[in-house]
Amino acid sequence: MSTRNPLLLFSFLLCSIFNISLSFLTGKSPRFDQPKERFDELWLPGEDDPISALQTRRERREGCDYSVGKWTYDPSYPLYDSDCPYLSSAVSCQRNGRPDSNYQKWRWRPKACSVPRFDALGFLGKMRRKRIMLVGDSIMRNQWESLICLIQGVIPTGRKKVTYNGPTMSFHALDFEMSVEFCWAPLLVELKKEGDNKRVLHLDSIEDNARYWRGVDILVFDSAHWWTHSDKWSSWDYYMDGNKVFKAMNPMAAYEKGLSTWAKWVEVNLDPRKTKVIFRSMSPRHNRESGRRCYNQRQPLPYFSKPHVPGQLIVLKEVLRRMKFRVYLHDITTMSAYRRDGHPSVYKRAIGQEEKRHIAEAPSDCSHWCLPGVPDIWNEMLSSILFSNVV
Repeated sequence: MSTRNPLLLFSFLLCSIFNISLSFLTGKSPRFDQPKERFDELWLPGEDDPISALQTRRERREGCDYSVGKWTYDPSYPLYDSDCPYLSSAVSCQRNGRPDSNYQKWRWRPKACSVPRFDALGFLGKMRRKRIMLVGDSIMRNQWESLICLIQGVIPTGRKKVTYNGPTMSFHALDFEMSVEFCWAPLLVELKKEGDNKRVLHLDSIEDNARYWRGVDILVFDSAHWWTHSDKWSSWDYYMDGNKVFKAMNPMAAYEKGLSTWAKWVEVNLDPRKTKVIFRSMSPRHNRESGRRCYNQRQPLPYFSKPHVPGQLIVLKEVLRRMKFRVYLHDITTMSAYRRDGHPSVYKRAIGQEEKRHIAEAPSDCSHWCLPGVPDIWNEMLSSILFSNVV
């Protein structure tokens, strides 16, 4: 029999006990390879916000905190060509004449973990025979177009198609029997025209929109921008809650009522064993200074001098906190707020030769995002969230 080193044996036993204890406490094996709206201001979550702190602690227990990190230049990006046929003209900045392209080459690196590079075939394989639906406003459509472009390049011509049904558009990968869908519902609850052609926002009614969400395997929601429209840009004339009609209401109170209606629908109608639900936080805009703050920007912002907590984000987190149904909050607000360079700006449409002489005076879109661009990174994170079993 060979002689054993008592100290080495003791160290081995100590490490084994630690790893077994870690597995028991976490329920996991130990591992070492942790992987066209208007908006009032650029809002950022404050570090001293107790709700943000609660969410951060929750994410750290459950996996990667994607919201804290930095943008790094990566010349291997973008992940697809700017001639993707599924891009709408409003976000096709290269086609519309934007002269620079470095905005396509920034990768988000979370502080305490990593986001794997998007794998189109891997995504399609894991989504085989499933439906994923992105529900919300035009910025959610921005993200939907990004997701389609990320996967469509590996699908043969003739084995992909787009169909339409009411407020939904669906991209189908036929060989995988899966679909990536978008449902237009910027307020989630119902907005209807009623007597005297008045527009009424029903804060307690949602089924007209929600009937399209049934049977979907993965639902990704957003709703924030439309709730903050000023009187000039508001999409409704009255609020209605039950039998009560209101001409005016505090926007955040209305938002809370609308989200609560959505939350109740989720809890009554969805089975968490069959459907995963994610709520993406608001996409920031950079529309101050006459709407041209994002024009001619070529670099991400290096830091923020005056971070703020958006009222919408506080309300959203509180509604999610009260829910029994597990909903994952995909917080992209802070990371996207650095990217003043990523908007279409004046390149939201093709610029003619005559217009180029006065291009700085052209109206700017500092809300939506050029593609390829920032929403591709949201989708890399979305893929990581879905397949790391944190939702």
